[in-house]
Amino acid sequence: MNFKSRGDQQSYKNAISQKWTLFLCLACFCSGMLLANWTWNVPEPKGINRTTTVEAEKLKLVSEGCGDEIKEVKRDSKDIIGEVYKTHNAIQTLDKTISNLEMELAAARAAQESILSGSPLSDDLKRTGSSGKRRYLMVIGINTAFSSRKRRDSVRATWMPQGEKRKKLEEEKGIIVRFVIGHSATSGGILDRAIEAEDKKHGDFLRLDHVEGYLELSAKTKIYFATAVTLWDADFYVKVDDDVHVNIATLGETLVRHRKKPRVYIGCMKSGPVLNQKGVRYHEPEYWKFGEAGNKYFRHATGQLYAISKDLAKYISINQHVLHKFANEDVSLGSWFIGLDAEHIDDRRLCCGTPPDCEWKAQAGNICVASFDWSCSGICRSADRIKEVHRRCGEGENALWSATF
Repeated sequence: MNFKSRGDQQSYKNAISQKWTLFLCLACFCSGMLLANWTWNVPEPKGINRTTTVEAEKLKLVSEGCGDEIKEVKRDSKDIIGEVYKTHNAIQTLDKTISNLEMELAAARAAQESILSGSPLSDDLKRTGSSGKRRYLMVIGINTAFSSRKRRDSVRATWMPQGEKRKKLEEEKGIIVRFVIGHSATSGGILDRAIEAEDKKHGDFLRLDHVEGYLELSAKTKIYFATAVTLWDADFYVKVDDDVHVNIATLGETLVRHRKKPRVYIGCMKSGPVLNQKGVRYHEPEYWKFGEAGNKYFRHATGQLYAISKDLAKYISINQHVLHKFANEDVSLGSWFIGLDAEHIDDRRLCCGTPPDCEWKAQAGNICVASFDWSCSGICRSADRIKEVHRRCGEGENALWSATF
């Protein structure tokens, strides 16, 4: 009896334990669900709104608008750079114009000083003072001396047009050709009168305010460029010796290629030795300025023929009183440009040899601008031989009149 009641009591306790276990499991499950639901529905912070579809579209439009604004900013930047570039070009043009005016004023003052000093005026200067200037392609100055009458006549008989043809050359082609000479130490003497008579016959001289002399070639060259740029407004100014053969049309075609360049120095560039021995030809008294014995000169155009642009000729005119003169005129000219922003152009057609050299080149279609003998620094016995050089190496008269510059 007692054993039975004990068994029933034990069964009753087991049943209660199972019920509580089930109840606790359900309670834990419900608590877990509540806790999970609270975690998933965390309230959003104040001030932060969720983006709706409409707002997303608005943001897209705004961002596209910003892109357009960025493009506009880029365009504005390009426009600003373009304006700056235009302004820079305008300033450069203005500077060049002012520089040209200053050079012309200085050249006019130099001419006025020449007049006031009582120096005789050439017919060209008188005409320039009474009429407006026209633009020319080039001025060719043929360096000559009192004793070179035969050379001048041989040049007139070959490559230099005479009479009406020379006037036609000036008017139609814009090319001035003159023999360049100064005055004797005895002004108005027999030498000067001989030149005046020759000029009256041919009218092809440019007289300089300069006393002639071989050791004064640097001064003569400087005065020539200063005078020529005052008389004629040209793109180029050429100096050539009277014992050199020149093809004028080929020279013009060569120079035209460099017409748009502001400061051009054209010739056969060389760099010969500095000769310090006294008594030798081309002796350089100031040899010590070029360094140690045996040194060479800086690059410069050989003196038989060279050309410079208008800006460089005006530079010489303005600064002629302070430009240093070395013993050799080609060295002096090169020294005047060595510190400038000038372009040196080495063209070997400006220093061909006499036949057969220039003849072979002409037959090959490469006509020379100038021909001479290096051994004589010009055509050897030019008064006798220049006609032969002209016949074999000349470009032909038709080449000049058919040329367009």
